[in-house]
Amino acid sequence: MRKSKGWRITLYAILITYGLITLFPFAWAVSASFKTYAEIVGGGLNLIPQNPTLDNFRHILFGHNMFPRWIMNSFIIAGIGTIVNILLNSMAGYSLARLRFPGRGIIFYAILAAITIPGQILLIPNFLIMRSLGMLDTFGALIIPTAVNFTYIFMMRQFFVNFPREVEEAAKVDGLSSTMTFFRIVFPMARASIATQGIFVFMSFWNEFLRPLLYLASPQNFPITLGLRSFQDQNVSWWNYIMAGSLLSILPIIGLYIVLNKYFMTGFRIGGDK
Repeated sequence: MRKSKGWRITLYAILITYGLITLFPFAWAVSASFKTYAEIVGGGLNLIPQNPTLDNFRHILFGHNMFPRWIMNSFIIAGIGTIVNILLNSMAGYSLARLRFPGRGIIFYAILAAITIPGQILLIPNFLIMRSLGMLDTFGALIIPTAVNFTYIFMMRQFFVNFPREVEEAAKVDGLSSTMTFFRIVFPMARASIATQGIFVFMSFWNEFLRPLLYLASPQNFPITLGLRSFQDQNVSWWNYIMAGSLLSILPIIGLYIVLNKYFMTGFRIGGDK
């Protein structure tokens, strides 16, 4: 018994140490965003700035005219992309779970097969399609090819399979059509799964780098990820500005998680208890 307890304490100590080592670079980046350039290049890995300052953020937001635009572009792309994904993925998942139509099984297995395809394989085909449609260097080139996500279609389908049929039957008794039942009854009651889906989809759009790099050419259309790379190229050694920009780029994701945290874990419970 003592040996088992000692092993557990040792394991926890190793995991905590590894966690702190992993967390340290992020903590230093946050700290560096409040440091002066002289303090950063002066050496040392202290996490508490000697002379905390907000000048780095003022320079980025007010001294660099493109940075606020890049943040706004990311909000537009991620916001529209998330709304479209939530709507289409949920509708597709509900159709596969509840509606009866020819080829439903084939479509479902095709979706399962498509989940296994790496997204990188579709980069060039999507590029050629967007170019033929004249949509390169537009937000649509980033939103339209990813307007649906097979993984979240499957997730929503699993949720709706276990959704109580009694609720839908009661809605039909009240005279609601299948469409109205979905939007007025089923969709609001799936808010936990929808919130979970929304977090991951928004994060995927917000953190996307490779597709904007391929599809966008004009700096005024850059999202924050591509804009931050451009900003870093212009300020190669100004780490205080680069760290401040990096911190600004992750704040929306952290804020979204905090707001939707109460739904986050609940959204994974798509098993029989639903």
